[in-house]
Amino acid sequence: MPPPPPVNPQRLSPAEFRERTVRFFQGLGVDVPLPASGERLDAYGDLVRALLSSAVVSSSRVSCTLTMSPALANNYNTLHGGAVAAVAEAVGMACARAAAGDKEMFLGELSTAYLAAARLDSEVDVEAQILRKGRSVVVTTIDFTLKDTKKLCYTSRATFYIMPVASL
Repeated sequence: MPPPPPVNPQRLSPAEFRERTVRFFQGLGVDVPLPASGERLDAYGDLVRALLSSAVVSSSRVSCTLTMSPALANNYNTLHGGAVAAVAEAVGMACARAAAGDKEMFLGELSTAYLAAARLDSEVDVEAQILRKGRSVVVTTIDFTLKDTKKLCYTSRATFYIMPVASL
């Protein structure tokens, strides 16, 4: 049976539009409560760290491997876009810290280009390198390539701002 034809949202009543929107989000699973493990402090950080392995760190580059698991999959069995951003932030921060030392810094901007999809059970090489390092800013680029084909899937650029030291 073919799917129903698309409906012009402007022709729906507000109640019909609301009902369709709610059904769409329920289909994504947003009405399912988070497991107890997701309520722990730093559950997000634990998840990202558990995804990465075999890190190689130098003063201007960080490389590691991301193994695609069902926990990271979206409805299409490919790497979820939010997971790409979370890994880019973590690996970019590791690279920035390797270059700038143990200074206090924060993520100011993150942009990601989603070029291709990493499928379930694939391995992805993640490599961050320094684009610019200044007194108050570190800019990194993070590339995600499929391990077996060397195809570039995602590329991100992250800007980290170094917190100024108070002079008393």
